[in-house]
Amino acid sequence: MLRSLTVKDFAIIDQQALDFTAGLNVFTGETGAGKSILIEALGFLLGGRGSSAWLRTGADRLVVTGDFELEEGAVRLRRELDASGKTRAFLDDKPMTVSALAALGERLVDFHGQHEHQALLRPAVQQDCLDRYGELEALLAKTQEAFAAWSAAKAGLDAAQMSDEERRRRLEYGRFQLGEIDDAKLKPAEDWELEAALPLLKNAERLRGLAAAVYQLLYEDEAAVMGGLLKAERSLAELSRIDPAMRDTRDALEAARLALEDVTRTVGGYRDGADSDPKRLDALLSRQDVLGRLKKKYGGSVSDVLAFREKLSAELDLLDNTQRRQEELEAGLAESLAALDEACGKLHRARMKAARGLEAGLLKELKTLGMAQARFSVAVELEEGRYSRTGGDAVEFLIAPNPGEPLKPVRSVASGGELSRVMLALKTVLAKADRVPILVFDEVDAGIGGVVARAVGEKLSALGRSRQVLCVTHLPQVACFARRHLLVSKQSSGGRTAVRVEALEGARRLEAVALMLGGRQATAASRRHAEELLASSRTKENSLA
Repeated sequence: MLRSLTVKDFAIIDQQALDFTAGLNVFTGETGAGKSILIEALGFLLGGRGSSAWLRTGADRLVVTGDFELEEGAVRLRRELDASGKTRAFLDDKPMTVSALAALGERLVDFHGQHEHQALLRPAVQQDCLDRYGELEALLAKTQEAFAAWSAAKAGLDAAQMSDEERRRRLEYGRFQLGEIDDAKLKPAEDWELEAALPLLKNAERLRGLAAAVYQLLYEDEAAVMGGLLKAERSLAELSRIDPAMRDTRDALEAARLALEDVTRTVGGYRDGADSDPKRLDALLSRQDVLGRLKKKYGGSVSDVLAFREKLSAELDLLDNTQRRQEELEAGLAESLAALDEACGKLHRARMKAARGLEAGLLKELKTLGMAQARFSVAVELEEGRYSRTGGDAVEFLIAPNPGEPLKPVRSVASGGELSRVMLALKTVLAKADRVPILVFDEVDAGIGGVVARAVGEKLSALGRSRQVLCVTHLPQVACFARRHLLVSKQSSGGRTAVRVEALEGARRLEAVALMLGGRQATAASRRHAEELLASSRTKENSLA
């Protein structure tokens, strides 16, 4: 679950620290107060795209930090964005890539807003929902493996079925490429070795001169360091014989002299070996040119060129043995097609069974959400000869919101409010199958009110018993079910506007719910109504606990 969220210099948020609890957490406040900005900040933290337009005026960067409690322990995520649009991400203060952050975000949080509602209209998303409900991951994985094997077999056969002229051209050009690479007699990592050796050869005279100067100062000059050290060591040895207290000092000087002798020998050897070799330098430069041409044509490094060579060799072997290989490929294609057809059939039968269960579950939930007369169906059609990574099925959610209407695709029938309820019903049914621990709903209650609004609040509360739920809402019937109620407002000071978030309890929460019921100011009637809503929601929670 999300324990806390800190947002700094994000849009009109200067700095806000929010604490959350398990179960249902709601954000309320007037339109434009900044509720959705907080959801955007959470989305950015979890790998969403950032924009420098989000940066608060006058700030050089924005920072969003979240503390999460996972099964494996607590983690802290942090993401920053500067004025140039550059972002950085951190896991427990250690840098991580944005792609890794986004992958982790998908495991942690499932966002649901108007965009996600629209996503539900896509058949591919509906098929994914059905597979999650039916827990068909294993069958789907086998189908994906069978499809990959069939696709590879088909591609291999297609390649083998080229014309004789095309085959001749490909063989001729491939052999030229292979010969060009083999003639170079490449060695792995040779380019890196060249890059290390060339600077030494190019600067051999300067390196030898520097080493010679050091050697002379240490050993050859009349006042060389080594000579002075030996004299000092003899004097200190005589001193320590008279005063034993100086023996450690004598030993330390002896150790320093021995270490300096090692340095002197090393520098002398380097000086003697640093002779310039114009012929070797020319040979290495020429070799570098050869490698550069090959890398430009076949890969970014010598290792890439060698990998290309292995792939090319395999392709040429395939082209050389076309007839025999084609017969093998045809047999392999037939075998892989039979395996794929069997996998698609098993997946289809499992989806048909899951569809009946999903229909029943959704209808039950929709009835409690004010759509008691609605009919809902999951169409699963297996089209013969149609294959994909997800099987051969076309999946479509069908709905008839009102009596007497025919079932039609959700995408062509459902209104905004109806779609919100279908999404919420779906999330309730999928709660057991979904593994994402945090659900975020941004105004999923659009277009509803009254009894239906209370039912939505009950559903969100029910989801909160197995997941942490964050919800932006304008409905008091939803807000009264929250375990934590966060009021979002805008405040102006010194010509600047900033978002403020307050956790409401007791009288402050009652007043906020009354305001949601009564408009611009709370009245005695709206306060009584608010008390009733809060009391009944607590009663409902206790009865379901």
